[in-house]
Order: sequence, then structure tokens, then C-alpha cells
Amino acid sequence: MEDPGKPRPSWLERLSALLLREPEDREQLVEQLHAAFERNLLDADALGMIEGVLSVSELMVRDVMIPRSQIDVIRQDEAIESLLPTVINSGHSRFPVIGNDRDDVIGILLAKDLLRYFHNPETFSLADVLRPPIFVPETKPLNVLLTDFRSTRNHLAIAVDEYGGVAGLVTIEDVIEQIVGDIEDEFDPEGEEELIVPVRGQRYRVSALTQIDNFNAYFDTRFPDTELDTVGGLVMSVCGTVPKRGETCDVEGLRFTVLKADSRRLHTLLVEKIHFSTERPDSH
Repeated sequence: MEDPGKPRPSWLERLSALLLREPEDREQLVEQLHAAFERNLLDADALGMIEGVLSVSELMVRDVMIPRSQIDVIRQDEAIESLLPTVINSGHSRFPVIGNDRDDVIGILLAKDLLRYFHNPETFSLADVLRPPIFVPETKPLNVLLTDFRSTRNHLAIAVDEYGGVAGLVTIEDVIEQIVGDIEDEFDPEGEEELIVPVRGQRYRVSALTQIDNFNAYFDTRFPDTELDTVGGLVMSVCGTVPKRGETCDVEGLRFTVLKADSRRLHTLLVEKIHFSTERPDSH
């Protein structure tokens, strides 16, 4: 019998005890982390970040980069007055500056450096404020790139293919998002984010506002949508209440884990496929 006078071990001590048996491979490590989550030694956010750290070492620049065709660039010979709308509308803080074509990246413009133009337009020269571009192969591992970003204090790199052509663009934010999830700022357009995002394996991050019919089409499920419209409403209906962060609900071979919620509604869910099916939700 446990001694009531003995201090209760901290969550870190309990987690250490759970992981005391050294896993033989990464799959066993992930299984132990999920066991820790199920025992409430880790919350859903911590579990997601640890898995993100593990996945970063398996990803390369080309897995997260912005494709060449989607990069907002500025031309070297472009007048400052004409490039300002691009800078303002995009909301980016850094822009590749190109010469003859998109493969000819001659520098990186920091949006804040354009303040010098407004201070003294007559003496401003775009070439004088450009920062040297950093080129990395698109096959560079993300964990190595993150280390390089930290050591050089760069926030952006141009990804090149095996022939030296520009393949895309990668930022430190792109790498960090693989660990902590999407980082939104005031320039991110509302309502345009992906509602269902594969995380890794058979796990998906799903907005609670996802329409049930869209969810059914994606996961090949048959949840009724006659009384409820959203996945968040479905989960609350099954639970009978607004579940808190970290709580789970198993329905029709899927496990729903609450990643983000407040006292009134759900915001984000983690959905993973499991190997058994429970009773289907009541359709009335």
C-alpha cells in the first residue's frame, strides 16, 4: 500500500519511470509517448510537439518549402513605387530580389529596410540594402537547416535543385511549424486555412468547424448531418458536454482528441484511425 506521507512524484518523475525501459526503435518510443499521454502524463500539445521534433529529422527542405511558382519576388529593376503594393499586400517581412529570371536571385530585401526610402527617396538604392541570399539544397534535412538558421541568425533560405535552379523558398517559421503546428499572424487570411491537415501516420489535425459532409468525404465515414453541421458539434453531441483539452472520444473507428477548446466550443481536434469501431452516434 502506498505510504500517504510519501511525497507524490512529479509528472517528470512519472514520465521518466514510464520511459525507463529504453525503446528499441522510434516506433516503440512513440508508443511509450502515447501511453504517457493516455495516463495524463503528457497533454495533447506536448505530445504533438515531441512527435514534431521526431519527424523533423525525417523531413527535408522540399517537404515544407514554398514552391517556386508561389514565391513573391521583387525584380531588381522595379521602381520602388511599383513594388510597394506587393510588399504591403503580401504581409511578408522578406522578399527574394531577382535579376533576369527566378533562377537569378541576387539578394533578399527586408521590408523594414524600405523605411530608408521614405526617409530620403533621392539617395535610396535598392542594391545597397539587399542582404546576401542563402542557398540550400532541397534535399537538406530540416533538423540540420534549423541548426544552420540558429547559428547564422538567418530566417530564410532559397532551396535549389540538383541543377542549381530555384526550387522553392523555406523560412525558419516553416521548420518550427513542423514542431509546434501552424503559427498564425495578423496577415494570415481568415477562413482560408486547411480544415483537415495530415500530421503524421494515421493522424490528422481537424478544425472543429469542418462540415460533417466534407469530413465524411475525406475519411470515408457516414456520420449523419441532418441535425448537426460540424465535426465539433458531432463530438460535443457524443460526449454530452464540451470536452476539455486532452480529452478523447472514440467513434466509428476514429479517436477524436481535443487540441484546443474554450468553455463554450471546440476549436481544433486531433483525429486518428484506430482498429476498432464503437457504436455510431445517435442521428436524432
